[in-house]
Amino acid sequence: MSETDSPAVAPEPPIRDASTVMLVRDGATGPEVFLQRRVGAMAFAAGMTVFPGGGVDPSDGTAEIDWAGPAPAWWAQKFATTEERAKALVCAAVRETFEECGVLLAGPTADSVVSDTTGYREARGRLERRELSLADFLAREKLVLRADLLRPWANWITPTIEPRRYDTRFFVAVLPSGQLADGATSEADDVQWRTPAEALKRWRAGTDILLPPTWSQLDALAGFDSTALILAADPVIDPIMPGLGGDEDPYRLAFPAADRYFADLPDRGQLKGTARN
Repeated sequence: MSETDSPAVAPEPPIRDASTVMLVRDGATGPEVFLQRRVGAMAFAAGMTVFPGGGVDPSDGTAEIDWAGPAPAWWAQKFATTEERAKALVCAAVRETFEECGVLLAGPTADSVVSDTTGYREARGRLERRELSLADFLAREKLVLRADLLRPWANWITPTIEPRRYDTRFFVAVLPSGQLADGATSEADDVQWRTPAEALKRWRAGTDILLPPTWSQLDALAGFDSTALILAADPVIDPIMPGLGGDEDPYRLAFPAADRYFADLPDRGQLKGTARN
């Protein structure tokens, strides 16, 4: 390399839209949230404890869907994006929740929701294998997507240092009456309902691994006494993209409440003081 040559700068990895749903229910000691531990073979967040969710597919939101609740324009305003993108994010939230835990936010009419999803087991598998689109599934079963059962919650973007990057919108939804959340997915090896406080306690003990976005949402949910109060919340959604920074450790991620996260983080070599999202 000559003196005038500059070292090549690697391009930033592309960002893929994703939707994550915090499924909650009222328990004996307060709201509980559904959590999954991802299998170790996953390309992203392997072994981590997470909420159901995943990347937006090209088929999400591209077809006409019977829709109940806030229109895509409302979601676009909440998430500061386009109507087309907002529609895809909501559709991905519904699809991923059904694929990963069998909970279906849809019903025969605009003011009803299915109470038993076992009859859709075959379709669930085809959705997960991408053999069937959400729009085709809903049309075939004559179901209405219930966007009104979701609430917008947060927006986290994977740091530029990661090889796989997602622009993830977090939603919250209450488990519909009669439905059961399960672990019948290839992406999780353990599922549990826990209060946010219990989930955070297990993380501090080193039992579960929580990345900053998951920790942040659990930390926020821990401040609510009921699912009704969670649904009534109207958080301001500002995009959060952790970055490297800090006088004591320039390689540590910076994000809201990072000091509390790292102060309680168990001494895991693969996470503590490293740039992971």
